[in-house]
Order: sequence, then structure tokens, then C-alpha cells
Amino acid sequence: MNKDYNLKEVVLAAFEQFMTIEESDAEKRPAPGKWSAKEIIGHLIDSAANNQGRFVRAQNSNDLIGVEYNQDEWVTAQNYQGENWHDLIILWRQFNLHLAHVMNQTPDDIRTMERTNHNLHVIAYNPVPENEHATLDYFMQDYVVHLKHHLGQVREVLAMGDKE
Repeated sequence: MNKDYNLKEVVLAAFEQFMTIEESDAEKRPAPGKWSAKEIIGHLIDSAANNQGRFVRAQNSNDLIGVEYNQDEWVTAQNYQGENWHDLIILWRQFNLHLAHVMNQTPDDIRTMERTNHNLHVIAYNPVPENEHATLDYFMQDYVVHLKHHLGQVREVLAMGDKE
């Protein structure tokens, strides 16, 4: 079983593609108030940081309670728009490769343990109803689905720049 749900492969393929992107293209916003490719990657860095803590803490807990965060505030506060594109994608790649390692080394019994106390109805990309059991394995898989969703957005934003 691939315990990281192909996270490593997805990240390495996207990184290779994104390394060819020019700084000016990564800064373009598709519309006012919408994130640029830089800001989406910044959000994915924040997501990796938050989920690393959630995944590690869950290994020593009987619940799946993760701290919430306001993604727009985090992106704004860190000014990802002003960050160097290549530095951002290198940080994003490395953080996610480490997260793939964390996922792969998590014992199966911990990954699949059903947790009745969770807040995946609030923090998961695809929420789990509060009254249903949840597993760390589901939450890890959900992280990869979330990442793929945003990588699609990055590609869409970059493709819009190609049409100008």
C-alpha cells in the first residue's frame, strides 16, 4: 500500500512543471480578489505546515482535533505575492516530501484507528460528519485530494496568463 497516496509523485511532477514558470506569470491574479499562483502555493505551504502538526499529534492521541486557521489571513500576513516564485515552490516541494515521509512512517494501526472525537467536519477538505467515526488515514488521503485540487487551480491561473 502506498501510504502517502502518491503525494511524493504528485509533488515532484508539479514541481518540475512549475520550475519553468516565470516570476511575472506566477504573480498574475485571474481576477481582483483571487489568488495568484504564488498565493495558492503559499496556501499549500500553510496547509502542509498545519497538517504536519495535526498528523503528528494524532499519532499520540485518541482524537482527531486539529487547530483551525484562517487561510486568507495567513496568505495575506505572509505576503506570498512578494516572495520569490522559485523559493516558494522549493519550500512547498520540500515540506510536502517531508509530509509524505510522515505519512509513510505512520503505523497502520494508528492510521486506521477509528476516532469518535474529531473536528473533520470543520477542518477537512471533504468533511466527515461530526457524528461519524473518522481515521487519520482518511484525513491524510483528504490532504492529498485538497493539494491536487489547488494544483489544478495553479495550472488554471497559469494557463490564463498564456492567453494574454
